[in-house]
Amino acid sequence: QVQLVESGGGLVQPGGSLRLSCVGSGFTFSGYTVRYYRQAPGKERDLVASTYTSGGSAIHLRSVKGRFTITRDHDKNTVYLQMDRLRIEDTAVYYCNAFGVTAPYVGNDYWGQGTQVTVSS
Repeated sequence: QVQLVESGGGLVQPGGSLRLSCVGSGFTFSGYTVRYYRQAPGKERDLVASTYTSGGSAIHLRSVKGRFTITRDHDKNTVYLQMDRLRIEDTAVYYCNAFGVTAPYVGNDYWGQGTQVTVSS
């Protein structure tokens, strides 16, 4: 059974930190690009960061550059999103996504259940 299980969300004060985890199971994690998206109430889902099968990574959302870091542990089939110096505007549901980029996994697309991050004083 394919699963992407997210954890690590919660309530934090502005300036605080959280680390989100995304654990994949039931599929060959190493053949997938893994991304984090976020969606705030009433807004579209935004791509936040990506980690690639090559080991590289990228932060896509300009407002989080320098504050968020995405890393990947292949041995644990886990991707982490470290979020530092959090702001109220970072409040959103964060989603993990894995899509296949190497044969025979190309076209596979999996989503986690989402985890709520709330930044508030």
